[in-house]
Amino acid sequence: MKIGIITNLYPPFARGGAEAVIVRTVEELLAKGHDVFVITGQPRSEGKEIKLDRSSTERIYRFFAKNIYFTLNDYKYPWFVRFFWHAIDGFSGYGRDVVSTILGNEQPDVVITHNLKGLGLSIPRAIRARGVPHIHVIHDLQLVVPSGLVMFGHEETPWFAKPFYKLYQLICRLKFKNPDMVISPSHYLEKMYREAGFFRGTNIEVIPNPAPTYDVTPKIGRPEGPIKLLFVGQLSQHKGLVFLIEAVESLPGEMSLLIAGDGPLRKWTEKHSATSKRITYLGYMPPEELVNVLRVADALVVPSLCYENSPTVIYEGLQAGLPILASRIGGVGELVEEGKNGYLFTPGDKGDFLRALSLLDARKDDFANNRNIIRETVADYSLPKYAERLVKACEEAIRKHSGT
Repeated sequence: MKIGIITNLYPPFARGGAEAVIVRTVEELLAKGHDVFVITGQPRSEGKEIKLDRSSTERIYRFFAKNIYFTLNDYKYPWFVRFFWHAIDGFSGYGRDVVSTILGNEQPDVVITHNLKGLGLSIPRAIRARGVPHIHVIHDLQLVVPSGLVMFGHEETPWFAKPFYKLYQLICRLKFKNPDMVISPSHYLEKMYREAGFFRGTNIEVIPNPAPTYDVTPKIGRPEGPIKLLFVGQLSQHKGLVFLIEAVESLPGEMSLLIAGDGPLRKWTEKHSATSKRITYLGYMPPEELVNVLRVADALVVPSLCYENSPTVIYEGLQAGLPILASRIGGVGELVEEGKNGYLFTPGDKGDFLRALSLLDARKDDFANNRNIIRETVADYSLPKYAERLVKACEEAIRKHSGT
């Protein structure tokens, strides 16, 4: 089967878990013998012409979407600049035309789209015009709210912003219309899109994200000493990093916090790491290096303040046999089973965080001696199983599209 994958970011340009999921998916589809090509974005500094990258097994088409800035640079601009960026992204036909040309040359059997913000929301129109079966994978709320983020405690849209949000959602619904199938990694995200009126004529299939393919052989037991927590991810306010560091610094007793990642709060994190005995900043770590850190930690902490879909880092922690200490928010609760593979706490609530941490700390030796049980909770989310379900979804979308 010839499969086209369209995503706004693809390594080396990546932001988080969505890109990790896409890369794993591409690798597994290639391993199963499918012909895969990727269409993605690149910064203006890489050139304005369409590039075909053949340095890897998959063919990668990269182009700059002729917008104000590249997707990864959004945090550098004030809201009014981002407003015009969204307007261009919604109505520009450049990305649509680029994709249409590539699809015309490649003639795929099916196209799978992921996050399209930054490439152009008119791209689904190009797929429809080419008559290609279309599957869309949702990763966050970016078609419901422009930022893709809904913060805990701020679920209600301010009255003055409601008309804009309603218009934004209407435009996104009209642009995407009804793909042949939509895939959501969590029931939470499916519910949110249904409530916002998206994909009314389309089946949304819930397929949890795939766990990492690297083999982390869990060690049994742990050395004497205080608990070691590990944070992995984007260093930003909405991921709860500031809350986590302040909470760790204020808690009684001994403990340590390892932090791996990159993002807007990198300098702030480095500063705290330099002056704190409890905090160690490891910088950004690729998967092959992260494995070693997962082996020395007692638990993975996911303190998000924004509504999460199905965080990739949780799959990585569970695959390593680590219990998860996470905010009770969005789709997180679909992965963390209280007492079996971790504990949940109220987002941003220091007292509830301490309660959950105390429960985990009291059982850290028990968890360390039963890491294989924790791994079993993510066994159904293996990459081969995910790819198998995705291929079946592609076959179903092709049948639906052809009317057979």
